[in-house]
Amino acid sequence: MSDPLKLLMSNSSSALTGGAVAETKDSFSNALTKNIVAMLVWLVLSVLNGSMVHIFLRNSLFYENPRYIMFISMVINDALQLSLVTALYVVSYIFRKIQASVCCCLIMTAVFTTRSTPLILAGMAVERYISICLPLHYIQLCTIPRTLLLIGVIFLLTAAPPVTDLLITLVYQPPSFFHTSIFCDHPLLFHHQSIYYKNCVFDGVYLSFVALTLLYTYCKIMLAAQAASSGLASVKRARNTVLLHGLQLLLCLLAFVVPSLQAALISLFPSFSLEIRYIFFLVVYIIPRFMSPVIYGFRDEQFRKYWTRYLACRGTSMVRVRPALLALNLNAK
Repeated sequence: MSDPLKLLMSNSSSALTGGAVAETKDSFSNALTKNIVAMLVWLVLSVLNGSMVHIFLRNSLFYENPRYIMFISMVINDALQLSLVTALYVVSYIFRKIQASVCCCLIMTAVFTTRSTPLILAGMAVERYISICLPLHYIQLCTIPRTLLLIGVIFLLTAAPPVTDLLITLVYQPPSFFHTSIFCDHPLLFHHQSIYYKNCVFDGVYLSFVALTLLYTYCKIMLAAQAASSGLASVKRARNTVLLHGLQLLLCLLAFVVPSLQAALISLFPSFSLEIRYIFFLVVYIIPRFMSPVIYGFRDEQFRKYWTRYLACRGTSMVRVRPALLALNLNAK
């Protein structure tokens, strides 16, 4: 295999797992700073995602609504994806090499969750399209069982690529390979050339389907909103929601498009390869995870009402607990 093809395969696969680079090392201070930032962002987003899941489970208004069921499935998927990618990033600095079987589980789950988010967004777009453009058929089409079936189909489709990656590797690699220690990165684990071409075909069909679905449904939604709206405010709100969803999808799709740009920048500035990879790690995996709380946590009126109430109750509880703990400490002394 030619060197340019090896580089392209390596970058394309690494982009789905957020792995750091194996061949160069960071200074201790830089590595510590990068990992602390990654862990702090992971902690903040985990708290936000956890509070949203808690609100969803505590209120039947949400878990009996297909729209919020799809939303919370995306929140859980994104939380798992962020945890895995952050773990892979930290592990690449601490251990450098781990057992291939453990790496296989981490890589496959990270790729699965990365590919799931755009399809869930497409499903949510179809739900909004039916709600606005086909309101008389909404109750028949958007039922809870059908929503759960759609989520199951999405997870089944996105599980296919990593599972086939594993099957191809099992065919061409001896079982002892999974007991060796490797740097945990997709191209080092699944390095057969056929895997690269298979994933190129899958991603081309997959991304085309998602892009066309989003384009068609949101154009229809905007036209319907403009035709039915009597005031400028509702049209503006619909347009802003569409723009935010488009931005969220664009940021999610960066995981599939940035490898070529990343490879080009690294070839131009090889001494800054780690910094370039870290910036892409933040842009591709961290920033898109903030979009779900913004769109459905702060902008959605129903969810915002319950969320602010929950946060206010938690804040009040903390204020009440602190004086009690202080009094207990004083009595103990």
